[in-house]
Amino acid sequence: MKNLKAVLISSLFTITTSVYAQNCDCTKNYEWVKKTFEQNDAGFEYALKQKSTQAYEAHNTTISEKVKSAKTFSECAPILNEWLTFFRSGHVAIRPLKQESPKQNTPEKTNNQFANWETLSVETQDFRKYLDKKKTADYEGIWYTEPYTVGIKKKGDQYVGFIIESGAETWTKGQVKLKINSSDGKMSSVYYMRDHSGVESKEIALIGKNHLQIGDFTLSRVYPKVEDDPKYSQYFKSINATEPYLEKINETTLYLRIPSFQAGQKTKIDSVIAANKDKILSTENLIIDIRNGTGGSDSSYSNILPLIYTNPIRTVGVEYLSTKLNNQRMLDFINKPEYKFSEEDKKWVQTAFNTLDKQQGKFVNLNENVFSVTKFDTIHPYPKNVGIIINQRNGSTDEQFLLAAKQSRKVKLFGTTTFGVLDVSNMYYVPSPCKEFELGYSLSRSMRIPDFTIDGKGLQPDFYLDRSIPLYEWTDYVNSVLNGK
Repeated sequence: MKNLKAVLISSLFTITTSVYAQNCDCTKNYEWVKKTFEQNDAGFEYALKQKSTQAYEAHNTTISEKVKSAKTFSECAPILNEWLTFFRSGHVAIRPLKQESPKQNTPEKTNNQFANWETLSVETQDFRKYLDKKKTADYEGIWYTEPYTVGIKKKGDQYVGFIIESGAETWTKGQVKLKINSSDGKMSSVYYMRDHSGVESKEIALIGKNHLQIGDFTLSRVYPKVEDDPKYSQYFKSINATEPYLEKINETTLYLRIPSFQAGQKTKIDSVIAANKDKILSTENLIIDIRNGTGGSDSSYSNILPLIYTNPIRTVGVEYLSTKLNNQRMLDFINKPEYKFSEEDKKWVQTAFNTLDKQQGKFVNLNENVFSVTKFDTIHPYPKNVGIIINQRNGSTDEQFLLAAKQSRKVKLFGTTTFGVLDVSNMYYVPSPCKEFELGYSLSRSMRIPDFTIDGKGLQPDFYLDRSIPLYEWTDYVNSVLNGK
């Protein structure tokens, strides 16, 4: 959540390997993370009240034992992350600062590691000729899933997926990437990850003719390309989109896809809205799809709200935990060029710093009131109906957008319950003493606590789309509801 001038960043980070210096063992890193978090995180005391001091002490005992056996940062980082998850599922992070040494992960060494991996020898040209003769579209074919091109060929009761081209140094041509078993009419699969660990699943399905779902993995058919129902193409275009776009579904409905509210996407979102504003304001229905969002900055959705507005939007504010370390972020806003704060913004930040600095150890509301009210001059007759599509991967800024948007009488939410990570927010990253990693924690807590909490609960849709409605039919379902069918 971003309260006027504050910055929100919500991210997931991968952990890389680094070799410890003698004074940077996992125990010392854990002790620093624990102390820093306890003294500065805005959600620490709230989590203790929710889960009890006794549960926290038991958690600490478990983690203390685990850190003793961690010899490298790659072993330590997951343990530190495990400690953080006691408090909440998001807005905490361990982010590595050191990168892997190239000598530790050369292609030659990695390939040798899996040199004896199972292979299937199939000449690509021969396989293409074989596929050309097929009259049905099934699992057999040439598929793509970033960063692999995979051939799938039936061998007895199995479909075997083998590497044709690989963008990962851990996989080479001919190695078996996946298997689908169809014996006794029961389907099961195993998909091998980048590190060759296997992920098993019983959920295997062709979505249309050109997309194969194996558990959580989606492969798109490269060859032979088969003509498919447009609804499948629309779904995969939207779900794989990395930038916002708007398209016309029919004469009465427009579809606006927003994959991310990250600050870097604001200009692109605003550009799409500006280019299509007349269409939006002259079309009866608008579908906004924010599934699988990333969080980001409240400013990214600021130009959407006036289009769907019907009545004043009430937003409950946040309190900042004032500590010497936390207040440093305000000085960062002033002194670090990467934040790109205007001189006017810097004046506001300096005032905020002065207010916080006088009240160290306390939670401080930087605004005059607990809540703010946003009003716009115009209630547009169109769009009449707005359906926002959501799922369990929408959190943080996504949820702040939904809290504002659903106050409009035009808006209904469709999908599943959101992730639930908003009450404690405004992340700040501080480097560890040995500069191996950064600890990400939160500076503020919502004044909705305890009466209207989101964390661990999420926001529920007005129309729950259960599993009987396939994911690729969600947009059609929302369209039918908005059009009264």
